[in-house]
Amino acid sequence: MAFSPVSKDSATLGDFVGLLRLRKGLVFLVLALVVLTTLGVTALLPKWYLSTTKISVQKPESEVKLFQAQNNSYYDPYFIQDQFKIIQSEKIIYPVIDALGLNAILGKQLNNGAPLPSAITYKYMLDKMVRPDAPRASSIIEINVFARDNRLAAEIANAIARVYAEDRIALATADQREGLAQLRKELVKQEQAVTDQRDHVEKLRKELDIAGVDLSQRYTDMDIETLRQMQNSLIALRVDAIGRKTRWERFRGIPTADRRNLVNSELIQDTNIQSLLQAYLVAEQNVTRLMGRLGSAHPDLIAAVENGAKIQQQLDSQLRGYESSLEMAYKEAEARVTELERQLAQAKVDQILSARERMRPFEEATTKLEDEQRLLTTLKLTLRQREIDFQVPKKTIEILNTAEPASYASKPNWPLNILFAFVFGSILGVGAAVLLEYFDTSFRNVADVEGKLGLPVLGVIPHLPEPPALHDATAPEGEPYRVLQTNLNLALPARQSSVLVVLSSGPGEGKSTTLRQLALCMAAAGEKVLLIDSDVRRPTQHKLATLPREPGLTDIVLNKVGWEAAVQRDKSGLIDFIPAGALANNITLGLLYANKLRELVAHCRSRYDKVLFDSPPIIGVSDASVLGSLADGIVLLIQHRRNPESMVQRAKQIIDQQVKVPVIGVVLNQVPTGSGEDYGYYTNNYSYYSHEKPAVAGKAAERGAERLDLDEKPRRR
Repeated sequence: MAFSPVSKDSATLGDFVGLLRLRKGLVFLVLALVVLTTLGVTALLPKWYLSTTKISVQKPESEVKLFQAQNNSYYDPYFIQDQFKIIQSEKIIYPVIDALGLNAILGKQLNNGAPLPSAITYKYMLDKMVRPDAPRASSIIEINVFARDNRLAAEIANAIARVYAEDRIALATADQREGLAQLRKELVKQEQAVTDQRDHVEKLRKELDIAGVDLSQRYTDMDIETLRQMQNSLIALRVDAIGRKTRWERFRGIPTADRRNLVNSELIQDTNIQSLLQAYLVAEQNVTRLMGRLGSAHPDLIAAVENGAKIQQQLDSQLRGYESSLEMAYKEAEARVTELERQLAQAKVDQILSARERMRPFEEATTKLEDEQRLLTTLKLTLRQREIDFQVPKKTIEILNTAEPASYASKPNWPLNILFAFVFGSILGVGAAVLLEYFDTSFRNVADVEGKLGLPVLGVIPHLPEPPALHDATAPEGEPYRVLQTNLNLALPARQSSVLVVLSSGPGEGKSTTLRQLALCMAAAGEKVLLIDSDVRRPTQHKLATLPREPGLTDIVLNKVGWEAAVQRDKSGLIDFIPAGALANNITLGLLYANKLRELVAHCRSRYDKVLFDSPPIIGVSDASVLGSLADGIVLLIQHRRNPESMVQRAKQIIDQQVKVPVIGVVLNQVPTGSGEDYGYYTNNYSYYSHEKPAVAGKAAERGAERLDLDEKPRRR
């Protein structure tokens, strides 16, 4: 887009600034409309209040150990994203809906008082109300809740935080609760086993008649002590085998995708697996980063995805190997138990064959009772320790604050909307100005007019709110008209009476006002001027002069009055004036009245220095062509940026082909003073030279009077 005086294809920054200065009214109008529309829409929008609850969330550890410092979990963006989904899930939102009665509350706002179904309420909350967020590289989650009631927003935010915290704590303690339940079951079984074994010992006591034997007595026989040691070792191996089996079975039951979350320094103490997990996390973060910037077919993204898949395969392979190692350890422990049982059985056989064969069953029963009691004591201690660990506060989640009702609405955001309105309105206004300029086919400047029409520009009339009276020859506002008068006098034959027709290509271009000011200016310079309003269909001059419309030109051509009777003296006392005359049906100044107009022109030429015809537009009206054919010259008036070039070109073509009277030049009318381009040379000079000192203005008036006297003397002779 370009706006230079010569071509649209060679724009400069100055041209753009000039365009904005020229079209500033349009820009401000569009800006005002956009701002007012934004203010109106913002005022009509419902108010939404924001309440926020902050919670600190960490990845849960596999177990909480008593009297051991807890390590802070590192930041995991995937974990935080998963928590966003959990906060917005049905298991969190539905309890909040039921606890606060949101179906009825939102039903009053959205459903004419009828309660909403929970599914509709849930969807509305996700779409309009709940917005979880988290600062970058932080494990703190902000639960943002928007609502039309500030108290309701705070209640929902606090309820979501509370339900989510309870769910997180329940998840963190789920394994511990299952372990405690299993330990209690085993304790009950072990208590029953101890009771049964004690009953068996008492039965053997009665059968063997050894009531005086102390059950806690330690026999010093080497064989019995060896058997006891083997029995103790067997118990320890059985407990170890049970632990290894439990660990293998639980690890085997975990899905492959979830095993990666168990890798840490406490569950799996394999440095290779931990290193692969870190490499896998780095590869996943790299893929996420590249997906935001690159397309799916980009080589770097494909290579990063393949690298992550390869690392994942290696990590899953290592985890499968770890599962195999657990199974092998369990089977090895089972084999040791089997072998020790075999050895113990053989030792028992040997002991039975010993001399103390009678006491062996009782001693074995007593030993087994002690083992069962020892196992029972171990289970009680383990259960107690686990219960204490379970009561230790969990640090996986912490509610940092309680949401409070907001004191002012968060949406609509007045400052943001107003700022956006100003930015968008400015862009739209400038765009409208640029678009209007681009499609504007009117003449842009003096050089454009002279180059395309081949006519000189006689004067540039700036835009004025009201035309100057020009009764005073020294009035500074009349300088453009004095320039026009000077150029006309230079273009016309000297010391000869001249008949001029001022016309335009279309109506409403300010031709009548400009012609009246020109006539007053000529008369102030000492010329005898007659102004004739020949636009009989839409006359204007009698309104400008505040004189009656009739008798006038139509009365003259219809032979109702003589031309002398139609002449009126302007109230300024400077010019004579013939108005348009009475309104006659269908009268036009066409060829029918051409001879009558020629007689009028001949009479007026002999008595006036300048005879000026205010003509109707030449396009669409035949009067202008007839009037132009009677004149010595034609002045074409063009209003700044009003009509397209083609219309003005057509007007000049009609003058050249039909009227065949030379066009003296062009007058550019209503030129804005801040329009830039080469108009500025004229308008700025007018303002500069118009503010002269009174003494200088007085001398100019004296010179004008002297010129008037010099011009009048030859005419009197």
